[in-house]
Amino acid sequence: MKIRNYVFLSTVLFSTGLFVFSTVRVGYSQSPPWTAPAYVDTIKNPIAFNQSEKNEAIKLYNSTCWACHGLDGKGNGPAAVNMKIKPADHTSRKVQGESDGSLFWKIYMGRGDMQPYLKVLSVKQRWALVHYIRSLAQKK
Repeated sequence: MKIRNYVFLSTVLFSTGLFVFSTVRVGYSQSPPWTAPAYVDTIKNPIAFNQSEKNEAIKLYNSTCWACHGLDGKGNGPAAVNMKIKPADHTSRKVQGESDGSLFWKIYMGRGDMQPYLKVLSVKQRWALVHYIRSLAQKK
């Protein structure tokens, strides 16, 4: 009788542990939604995107963003492999459907492995990156 209880208890504990492990594991493989506050949707990009700004944005993207997001912006950079949350595909409908203010806010705030760029990039540089992210969809 005691062995039967031990086997039952062991089976229940093993099954519970397996369930908890699989639940936690799924949590790491899926990206939770990253939603900017609604008020940022009203903020418009104040800089014009001329060739000079585009050249600056390309340099910035290639020095700060490409390792995770890839040179083509698809979220397939070499550092993306080891990240818990997969970097965004900047060419996707989801990203392209976000407001300029939302993209600016995300660059400003950062999340997870993405550092906040509020102290690294100037306001003008962050807005230039928003323009450049928009231009990546046209290369698709």
